Amino acid sequence: MDHAAALDPRWEDQRSFDELGRPLRDVTFCVVDLETTGGSVGDGDMITEIGAVKVRGGEVLGEFQTLVNPHTSIPAFIAVLTGITNRMVADAPPIRAALPAFLEFAAGSVLVAHNARFDVGFLRHFAREQDLAWPDFEVLDTVKLARHVVSRDEAPNHKLSSLARVFRASTTPNHRALEDARATVDVLHGLMERLGGLGVHTLEELQGYSSKVAAASRRKRHLADELPHAPGVYLFRDERERVLYVGTSRDLRRRVRSYFTASEKRTRIGQMVQLATSVTGIECATPLEAEVRELRLIAEHKPPYNRRSRHPEKVTWLKLTREPWPRLSLVKRVLDDDADYVGPFSSRSSAEGSLEALHEVFPIRQCNERFGRRPSRSACALAEMHRCLAPCDGSVDEQSYGAVVRQLQDTLLRRPDDVVDLVHARMSALADQERFEEAAHQRDRLADFIRGAARTQRLAALTGCPEVIAVRREDDGRWAVHVVRHGRLAAAGTIPPGADAVAWVEALRLTAETVVPALGPTPAATAEETERILRWLEAPGVRLVDVVGEWTCPVQGAARHVPVLAAAP
Repeated sequence: MDHAAALDPRWEDQRSFDELGRPLRDVTFCVVDLETTGGSVGDGDMITEIGAVKVRGGEVLGEFQTLVNPHTSIPAFIAVLTGITNRMVADAPPIRAALPAFLEFAAGSVLVAHNARFDVGFLRHFAREQDLAWPDFEVLDTVKLARHVVSRDEAPNHKLSSLARVFRASTTPNHRALEDARATVDVLHGLMERLGGLGVHTLEELQGYSSKVAAASRRKRHLADELPHAPGVYLFRDERERVLYVGTSRDLRRRVRSYFTASEKRTRIGQMVQLATSVTGIECATPLEAEVRELRLIAEHKPPYNRRSRHPEKVTWLKLTREPWPRLSLVKRVLDDDADYVGPFSSRSSAEGSLEALHEVFPIRQCNERFGRRPSRSACALAEMHRCLAPCDGSVDEQSYGAVVRQLQDTLLRRPDDVVDLVHARMSALADQERFEEAAHQRDRLADFIRGAARTQRLAALTGCPEVIAVRREDDGRWAVHVVRHGRLAAAGTIPPGADAVAWVEALRLTAETVVPALGPTPAATAEETERILRWLEAPGVRLVDVVGEWTCPVQGAARHVPVLAAAP
């Protein structure tokens, strides 16, 4: 595939496919600190002061501070520690007025506190007392984070005052709420800066960070140093250059670095990292190209640590044979035999369920023998049960049998209503008789058939087109262009700023991969690749530049019945 355009640095600001986290620079934090009359809300202790600082991207957005009248005497030792006296809080608002004001200030933020269990515990307690709905705050505790980041060699403990010295906070903690909140902001930023060097760049990574990561894995962070901040595919390799794992990202370096921190919690992937000795990055012009390359590389190398997409060849097809007395069969590959194929099914059990659903409706033969035009054999038990037309003993002529086969062919390729209506009727009858397990079995078989038929019709609609060219404006403002031939991605690129769009797209088309189709509904790519392309083509904002052939699906096709799948597990 031809990228046809240099990568734009704005890709660096986009998240990867498998990184669903929120970049720390985009998160609004509300750092809060409380002063109280004691250490336990359960013993009747009260809040005497609330201080908070709202920050995002290192910038202070606002501050909140209020004394709170506890309506109880402040113990002398607390007054000495905090400097807050009974006289100071005599005219202060009560907690029933102060708490709603704080919650309004903190709305939409991630709460941060030093020993969050204490501060958030007090706030939640008084919210319950006032019947206030507690917002669904995410909470970050700088004490817990510091325990994994700041060693005993740097600080004797993880108290706020000790950490403020380590990170050279601009405010010295003094047991007053706002000053302590300001110091906590500096500690938070110090912790984030230190962890950023370990590949922790999102809120989710920060929340889940711990020091429980093997030292050997930490030492491998340098494997990401040569990777670009660009979209693409990455391959972990062992000392023998065998591919261990393949993944995609919109920022290769950032994503690969995250594998060497404790934010990576998957046990199998941890084992993979221990075996890895190198990481290869392949830049891609668009996210779709990266997804497709990932699928192809997984299928080629079959990496042991990828769970999905390793064996696209292991599928099952439902086949309506072409012979004097056609029948349905399950096969592993598509042949050049002019037969009709439905699928591919990802599991043999789903293909079998589809086969059973069809045999319930169409009484064609289920035996595997090959018959001549005038068979003379004994009828089987299915014929006696009126579930087979029994061409084996001459019970049906070719014309009548052929009419049933044509109806079956229409059901497979165009209009599945006969199967849907009959199975629905049987499900209803069984449910009325409270035979719910049997009804569920009928439902599952119907779902298998609808999935298979809808997949075939959807894939065949695109793969039947020799060429489709489509564009879409991406989030960064650039136009992504894809050339698709017989359901295979043949070229991908982004139109450079200021370029003649028509000429550029034509140049991409001319340099695209030549695709020679093979047989069946997926003649040039795996079903999974074509489905990925279809998802992109069907996404909002996509514009078709050119279509060679007819890209159409049957109006009465299986897709109309897809909602029935909601009833199936």
